[in-house]
Amino acid sequence: MAQQHGRPLAVLTSLFFMWGLITSLNDILIPHLKALFSLSYVEAMLVQFCFFMAYFVVSLPAGWLLQRLGYQRGLVVGLGTIGVGCLLFYPAAGAHAYPLFLGALFVLAAGVTLLQVAANPYVTLLGEPETASSRLNLTQAFNSLGATVGPMVGAVAILGAADHAVGAQADPSSVQGPYLVLAGLLFLLAVVVAWVRLPDPRRLVEAQQAELRGSAASADAGEQGSLWAHRHLVLGAVAIFAYVGAEVSIGSLLVNLMGEPAIAGLSAAEAGKWLSLYWGAAMVGRFIGSALMRKVSAARVLAAAGLVNAALIALAIAVSGPVAMWSLLAVGLFNSIMFPTIFALALEGLGALTSRGSGLLCMAIVGGAIVPLAQALLADHWGLLPSFAVPLVCYLYIAHYGGWGHQPAGPAVTEPAEPLRAPRAAAQGA
Repeated sequence: MAQQHGRPLAVLTSLFFMWGLITSLNDILIPHLKALFSLSYVEAMLVQFCFFMAYFVVSLPAGWLLQRLGYQRGLVVGLGTIGVGCLLFYPAAGAHAYPLFLGALFVLAAGVTLLQVAANPYVTLLGEPETASSRLNLTQAFNSLGATVGPMVGAVAILGAADHAVGAQADPSSVQGPYLVLAGLLFLLAVVVAWVRLPDPRRLVEAQQAELRGSAASADAGEQGSLWAHRHLVLGAVAIFAYVGAEVSIGSLLVNLMGEPAIAGLSAAEAGKWLSLYWGAAMVGRFIGSALMRKVSAARVLAAAGLVNAALIALAIAVSGPVAMWSLLAVGLFNSIMFPTIFALALEGLGALTSRGSGLLCMAIVGGAIVPLAQALLADHWGLLPSFAVPLVCYLYIAHYGGWGHQPAGPAVTEPAEPLRAPRAAAQGA
């Protein structure tokens, strides 16, 4: 089984890496564009608002598109869309227009959304259901590797320009080169994905059905019922909203926070390099979490991680200074297991409703648009460090979900998970 699914897992892992890198570059864009266009925190946070709003707008159409095109072609379209979004940074920088940057980010994020809707539930299917959380954590460790590389590259290629812009006008062209290189890599990866043979998701579902219930299992048994009747799914969507919002809020404002004299007094480029620790800790934590959850309940690990992060943020707000910087960087370690664990817990037992449930969870990623904007509003009026109370509340809710909210209370569904319905076209990659 492991050897049979080795190639598709390797392909998916490369996609996780790329969208991790691209997403974390937003944390570098925010301080750069804030300096370039003299923006408030709220205005600068429109970068994340436009990026993550795409998840809300595109998630359901992405599910429909995957059904029409098939899984493999959908991945190719997603990669191509991200590449086009990267190319749009070139004219945006040339025109020196902030709205064009935001438009490019929306297009780029639309492609990432298509990949997310497909890849997360597909990984849960490539193996035993009991190890789905562990498998997602393992593949998303490479997402964190990409997110670690992103700030390091961006700090050198992009934020250096912001640091040299003191008393002068920053040069928007510093974003053109990095995003052109990214576009080329994405188009190349799209060609590779188009040539690799991937298994049909329907056949994987049928294999699980045969294992659990025999070859006579009904393919329609899991179609009945409403998503909203599954309490653990609905509360899981709120947990995804809270998690993505908290993670993005902290990552987006850490560079500015580390630049404050009362905290660390770092330059933007130097702070951008330290930001890699935030994402690097998440990468390490996912490898640890993947092993830990083979022995400890995933829900218990999630609850403990939520409580620890809430305590770290409370410590940062109370103490300030370098302690605040290190406490907030340490949050990344405990962020590590949250998204894939919540995702897997929320989809548990949904059967053939899994594809729709996955779409709902991906829509909840819009938390990355709303929560950072709320924190930015508080930062503009109360101060940057006190505004971190917003992600603190998010982590308390996540701890609640791990402790109690994940427990299913909706109708029992015995049908194995079906991540994507992609008739006919999906067979192209089989």
